[in-house]
Amino acid sequence: MAGVVLRGDEDLLTGRWGGLVVLAGVLSGCGNGESLERFDGPTMGSRYSIQYVRHASTPGPKAVQVDVENILAEVDRQFSTYRSDSDTVRFNALPAGHCQVMPGPVLELIRVGEQLSSQSDGSFDLTVEPLLNLWGFGPQSREEKVPTADALALMRQRVGHGHLSIDGDRLCKDAPVEVDFNSLAAGYAVDRIAGRLEVLGIDSYLVEVTGELKATGKKLDGSAWKIALEEPRDDEQVTQKIIAVDGYGLSTSGDYRNYFQQDGKRYSHTFDARTGAPVAHALASVTVIHPSALMADGLSTLLLILGPERGWDYAETHNIGAFFVIRADTGFVTRTNQAFERFSGGKTE
Repeated sequence: MAGVVLRGDEDLLTGRWGGLVVLAGVLSGCGNGESLERFDGPTMGSRYSIQYVRHASTPGPKAVQVDVENILAEVDRQFSTYRSDSDTVRFNALPAGHCQVMPGPVLELIRVGEQLSSQSDGSFDLTVEPLLNLWGFGPQSREEKVPTADALALMRQRVGHGHLSIDGDRLCKDAPVEVDFNSLAAGYAVDRIAGRLEVLGIDSYLVEVTGELKATGKKLDGSAWKIALEEPRDDEQVTQKIIAVDGYGLSTSGDYRNYFQQDGKRYSHTFDARTGAPVAHALASVTVIHPSALMADGLSTLLLILGPERGWDYAETHNIGAFFVIRADTGFVTRTNQAFERFSGGKTE
């Protein structure tokens, strides 16, 4: 998942999650009665933030915030792997050969996960939670360490999207698999919130949830929402590229924050389900721009798993706008495809 820093021309509140930086305008009004409204809060173990241009006919931030937080609460009840009463955790606790009635959004994301799994030859998979726990990255993990070959072989028997099936409104499993929607749920939440804002008559907004974002319309001064892509480092902020976003979701996935080292080797939290192990290539981060924040979220993870060569070929074949940051001996090198430039309006710095 990505992250943002909200910056203003003067004194906007700031918060850091890493990956993307939103370059916003000052919180002020115009003579025509328009104003730039902003609110934020905690969600999914991180933060969310909403900015929108308010017209005379659109609701104020307190009313909008109620709707936004209702959506976020619903998403948490359905997809969280950290609360015992969520639909996902209850399904994960079922033994093999059982089914559970699931809300429509859960089944929708299962279908998206199946599509991405099929298109990546099984590298992307929503059932890697047992592997995450085994390596020390999951909600039930005990310590970060390289597992034994026997433990890894045993756990891989519990991984594979092919063990899931949908029967009407029920999700079923024929093996003791566990699903994890961390690569999709935040992007899905962004799309849900964006849809609600549009129903409320808000046509210029920037929605960010745990770093996944979508921007539509223009700011008060008539300019587009601008996003700065950061270099993947944890010691300081270094902007690599600035793009204008209008009508698109944006997601950055990287392996540079959540990792551990053992015996001089680095192990990230990004897993290739085919091997059962963290990826071991030079691709440090991928930013994807897409009309759907949900798809941007999933595709940025998929491309990161595939790596600098396979991921690039996949993006080109499927016309996915992608910005790659690759480790090199001298630091980082970047690679941007034409789809990325086109979807960002060619307005890059």
